[in-house]
Amino acid sequence: MSSIDACLDGFALVNQRILEHPRQERARRIDERSIAVVVPDLDTTFRLRLTSEGLADIVHHPSGTDGSPSQVTVTVGGDDLVAIAEDRLSAKLALATRRVKVNASLGDMLRMRSLLG
Repeated sequence: MSSIDACLDGFALVNQRILEHPRQERARRIDERSIAVVVPDLDTTFRLRLTSEGLADIVHHPSGTDGSPSQVTVTVGGDDLVAIAEDRLSAKLALATRRVKVNASLGDMLRMRSLLG
């Protein structure tokens, strides 16, 4: 089972991939969003912001202790979160097989689809 630190390292990898894209492309494709990533097997929720400058303000706390709403909520197991971050698991496949569940507006879902390529 992955740890909270492994998940944080995964977020760092995702952030690096975001920042590899030119600033203008990021500004065009990314609208700032508040995100909650719920990791049930670790009983943890990560809260962060997705911005054109990458992932920001990443904090974590025990699940169910913070009721502040997020624009996008992702539920994923710790091992799958790390595997997606390390490119060992396709995010599209994880969504299609419901290993990752996303609760977001239709517009956010379409934007996410374009970001996944």
